[in-house]
Amino acid sequence: MARRGRTQPPPEPDADPAIRPATLADVAGVIALDEEVTGLRKAAYWQDMFERYGARRRDQRFFLVAGEPARIDGFIIGEVRAWEFGSPPAGWIFAVQVRPRLRVRGLGSRLFAAVCARFRAAGVDRVRTMVARDNAVIHAFFRSQGMMAGPFIELEMRLD
Repeated sequence: MARRGRTQPPPEPDADPAIRPATLADVAGVIALDEEVTGLRKAAYWQDMFERYGARRRDQRFFLVAGEPARIDGFIIGEVRAWEFGSPPAGWIFAVQVRPRLRVRGLGSRLFAAVCARFRAAGVDRVRTMVARDNAVIHAFFRSQGMMAGPFIELEMRLD
């Protein structure tokens, strides 16, 4: 029995939450997880991402989540793209997020493997992403999955 005035810690999530395609019911949990990690509330953005990657063309676009709608512990989003910049078809990962205290338990690796399996089933033989130069955590994650520098260099110019 807990002492009066003290709260019990929340129960630990399942060691291996199921990875599955996102549903509309999951969007609120995705928004909450992203806000917890980034400190920014981007509800309209995540609603749009679900409409583009979770609600249609599920044979080429993948929005996968781990956890239950009330508590999403991780997600990954990607799609098959072809012939941009002369590149043959490849899987592209746009977003990956895992609840910070679950990162060392392999959930990110399981999400990565799940989206890669879907890319293979869609007929592509490589996966790509872009990362911010100063995001050491995401660099380390993708390198731990076997990713390395690819054949393209991003160029940018300010428009103001």
